[in-house]
Amino acid sequence: MQNGIMTDYFPERTLTRSALSKRTLFNTVMTFLGFVCGALAILPLLAVLSYVLLKGFSSLKPSVLFELPPLAGNTVGGSGGFGNAILGTILMVGIGTAISIPFGVLAAIYLTEFSSKLIARWIRFATNVLSGVPSIIAGVFSYSIIVLTLTKLKLGSYSAIGGGFALAILMLPIIVRTTDEALQLVSQDLRQASVGLGATRFQTVTQVVLPAAMPAIVTGSTLAIARASGETAPLLFTALFSSFWPGWDSLLKPTASLAVLVYNFAISPYPNWQSLAWAASLILVIMVLIASIISRWVTRQKI
Repeated sequence: MQNGIMTDYFPERTLTRSALSKRTLFNTVMTFLGFVCGALAILPLLAVLSYVLLKGFSSLKPSVLFELPPLAGNTVGGSGGFGNAILGTILMVGIGTAISIPFGVLAAIYLTEFSSKLIARWIRFATNVLSGVPSIIAGVFSYSIIVLTLTKLKLGSYSAIGGGFALAILMLPIIVRTTDEALQLVSQDLRQASVGLGATRFQTVTQVVLPAAMPAIVTGSTLAIARASGETAPLLFTALFSSFWPGWDSLLKPTASLAVLVYNFAISPYPNWQSLAWAASLILVIMVLIASIISRWVTRQKI
């Protein structure tokens, strides 16, 4: 007896659960299944990356970065490269980025900070629909808007501008969605504190909300750039391909890209062309990786 209470009727109980109990077995089985499903989800990514790395590194040489693609009749092993495709990809992705990021960020700011709930709901719905549109549809649309217009005006036909416009259409919904979600995650207390200190709504958005959401905005823009870098179908309709170096006068001329080069060379019957396709695939993956690393480095102090 302790403090007048009979302790014999209250044996000690432990919180440990038997290893053979139904709950413990169920938890163990589900944990194992979750691990297996996670491994199976990562397995295709690892398989693709490992295969690209294996085939790409075996075909990669420094000279391919500074040479033009081989001509159709040139099947000699080790000749040619895709330096013009690298520059063309950077050029068209840069055009798409310059178009999509300002429009996407401003649209997201309007949705989050200034629009009514009804308008924001419909715009978000339209953005989700646009993000699910197949890339080939964006290519056909850009072909009718840019390529046919340039042809009628006798300024050209297939061009880097048309390719950049098509990529901007694909990048826009990603930037709008990620920026919109990033702005919504910014605490309302920051907005109220800014307004309480006498800042206008415009000052609050530009000097408080946007800096707080900038890491997520940069990450979303990087994802959009990564998707645009690997698109092929829109560029087939708008930029086509070229075996020459791009220049400032080539904005209205056909322009090479890594994605189209991989498509053209991978299905060719020539072994050296197929080798260049694997090397170009590796370079494309490395370019996306570098863009991701740069975005993390830029925002490392704010994340």
